[in-house]
Amino acid sequence: MAMIALKAGGRFKSAVSEVQVMVIKAPPGEHRVQCGGVDMLGANAPAPEPAAIDSADSGETLIGKRYVNADESLELLCTKGGKGSLTLGGAALEIKQAKQLPSSD
Repeated sequence: MAMIALKAGGRFKSAVSEVQVMVIKAPPGEHRVQCGGVDMLGANAPAPEPAAIDSADSGETLIGKRYVNADESLELLCTKGGKGSLTLGGAALEIKQAKQLPSSD
């Protein structure tokens, strides 16, 4: 179980697919971020032995989308999409919804 300190600007890649993310906002402390049920690696980490995607986390991560946890204390920007759902400490991350702009009546 790899716990990592997340900070804005940090880049991570999936160990099971092509997914790459950049940290936009992060809560303090160390956290476990996964893609496809497998811990994510630092962007410069050597490629590990290929691992299988956990069927429970086999969704798709979409390029250009921002992913957040329930209280939006963590925000990740997907810079390269692929197979595998993103999770933080076992809880699935959701695509951040666009904020409604006030109408200009």
